Amino acid sequence: MTLVRGLILLLALWVITAVPAQAQQAPEVAPTELAQSSQSSALPAIPGLPAFTVTTNDDGTEEYSVTLQILAIMTMLTFLPALLMMVTSFTRIIIVFAILRQALGLQQSPSNQILIGLSLFLTLFIMKPVFDEANVQALQPYINNEISAQQALAEAARPFHSFMLAQTRESDIALFVGIAGDVEIATPEDTPFSILVPAFVTSELKTAFQIGFIIFIPFLVIDIVVASVLMAMGMMMLSPLIVSLPFKIMLFVLVDGWAMIIGTLAASFGV
Repeated sequence: MTLVRGLILLLALWVITAVPAQAQQAPEVAPTELAQSSQSSALPAIPGLPAFTVTTNDDGTEEYSVTLQILAIMTMLTFLPALLMMVTSFTRIIIVFAILRQALGLQQSPSNQILIGLSLFLTLFIMKPVFDEANVQALQPYINNEISAQQALAEAARPFHSFMLAQTRESDIALFVGIAGDVEIATPEDTPFSILVPAFVTSELKTAFQIGFIIFIPFLVIDIVVASVLMAMGMMMLSPLIVSLPFKIMLFVLVDGWAMIIGTLAASFGV
């Protein structure tokens, strides 16, 4: 151990004495040469990104370059599921289908993928006039450089605003206006999206549960009748759900239940 410590001490003394000696032997460099060497070794200036530009118009509005617009669109794609559920007919449809499956007593059939897929295509069918109007009034003029991005967003929002306003109860709008407190609305068309969207979703939930209640009643009657018959026959150990399931499926098929429910949902939106 003593030998090791001595070697470490000698190595430290050598480093301490060697550094000043090397500093003294280093040649002096003229300031001009030093400046030239620093300029030659400096990294070239990184050019700006002209595609990322913001232009201010005479009226105070701002126009963003196409690159920034694409970046904003890609960012907004993360909110696409929320927009799909909040501003379209998807919420009412998927809730009614879920209540229908529960009323039939089926846990996994139809599966969630089938119900969501059917709800998506039915939503596209119901919302087609709204999408067509947004395409004609906003998307096509924007692609043809006839209007700016801000104007395109405003034009695209109008058909969705009209659709949601037509499906929203006045009581729900009044509820959120009262909660906001400082919002003044002269006409229903002046309702901001911050008020209209939660009011629309609330109305959709109410309507969906009303339709679900009507759907649930006949299947509940079948369950009660089957349970009463089994109790009268003394079959207490036999589950009424197992016995009533074939009768509920038979009733649903005989009345063409899928066509009836899909037609009712489409008619509830005025399609």
